[in-house]
Amino acid sequence: MQTTIVDDHTVSCHPTVDPLLKEKDQKDHEAIQTRVADQRSSASDTRAASISDLADLKAQTKRQRLLARVQFATLCWTMYLAGWNDGTTGPLLPRIQEVYGLNFTIVSLIFVFACVGFLSGAFSNIFLDSRFGFGKLLHYCLGSACQVIGYAIESAALPFPAFVLGYAINGFGMALQDAQANGFVASLKDNPEARMGILHAVRAGALSSPLVATQFAQLPHWSFHFLCSLGVALINTVLLVVVFGLKPQDECLAQIGQPAGEKGTSESNQFNQIFRLREVHLLAFFILVYVGVEVTVGGWMVTYIIDVRGGGASSGYISSGFFGGLMIGRVALLWVGERRVLFIYAVLAIGLQLVVWLVPSLIGGGVAISIIGILLGPMYPIAMNHTVRILPEWLLTGSIGWIAGFGQAGSALFPFLTGAISSKAGIESLQPLLLSMMAFMTVLWALVPTTARRTE
Repeated sequence: MQTTIVDDHTVSCHPTVDPLLKEKDQKDHEAIQTRVADQRSSASDTRAASISDLADLKAQTKRQRLLARVQFATLCWTMYLAGWNDGTTGPLLPRIQEVYGLNFTIVSLIFVFACVGFLSGAFSNIFLDSRFGFGKLLHYCLGSACQVIGYAIESAALPFPAFVLGYAINGFGMALQDAQANGFVASLKDNPEARMGILHAVRAGALSSPLVATQFAQLPHWSFHFLCSLGVALINTVLLVVVFGLKPQDECLAQIGQPAGEKGTSESNQFNQIFRLREVHLLAFFILVYVGVEVTVGGWMVTYIIDVRGGGASSGYISSGFFGGLMIGRVALLWVGERRVLFIYAVLAIGLQLVVWLVPSLIGGGVAISIIGILLGPMYPIAMNHTVRILPEWLLTGSIGWIAGFGQAGSALFPFLTGAISSKAGIESLQPLLLSMMAFMTVLWALVPTTARRTE
């Protein structure tokens, strides 16, 4: 045994220290075991919590996916209403002329007032979007409600000045909804190209309204067709209020798990930013001419078939064939929706338009018109998807709003010009007018830039 000598006293160290060391080691060991047990328990709890959180996340994702489908379906109904409106006028136009005793020029004021409404809505959209946001613009007393008011006026068959005023109010509301719906779908991260094609395929559901309008055109109460339109518009209003709930676009996107998009550094001056972009103006004029071709074919071709080809009262079904072709084209040709393929579609459509003009066959003309619809169908979604690729993200909704709203004015401007010229030169002038419009549309598309604008 070792000893230590301090002041002549011999002290034995180990008999006193050893028990203390053993007790301390035992306590340390117990503490370590306790900590390990706590850590294992904590890890077990964490794994359980992680599994629970993962299950909640999966459930939340399913809810978000379901809500995304509901939102998209609601916007599809909005675009169906727009297509319904586009397909209504053509079959009813000869009856409107007969009831009010109008020539081609005066009856074309329908398209003029609609054009005023579209342009007013397009300009207003840029200003009102930053103030009120997506939800209120889309359906709160501005968009869908304007269409309800417009159809209510038209269904009463009031004197012609009041009747065309209904078209202006309707056009204003449609421009707002068209702009916001296109902007919302373009902002989606989940396959926006396919969704844009489907959205406008549904819009080509205008094939259904000529079927109904053709029947009402032969009845004494022809204007009651607009009661059907009023019912579609009321359903649209209710759906938009329930699904979007007057929320801004970023909040609606957040509900489906998509973060807000990139923001610009000077959003307060968004109007000036948008109108300084050459791409925006080229795309807007392209859509203007494209929609003008689409609605001129759907609106005046029935009159042409009746007056020039000797078609009967059922000629309105040719309009359904054209809009049905639009719908098929936007679905069947969606997978080849490249920028360059649009030139091929345009050349083929021009060739078929020559067939309608030069071949005096009622059946052949009807088939050619339907195929023209198929070729024109994918052009609109191709243009919108190209817009997403070449414009800054923070200007996307406002830019697409202006492009879609300004372009929608083509559905009024070119049919009016067609009516004004036809009153002087006859409805036979429709075919060369359509050919020149298609050629001009192709030139405009060639001028649209192919690459994205570099932004700071």
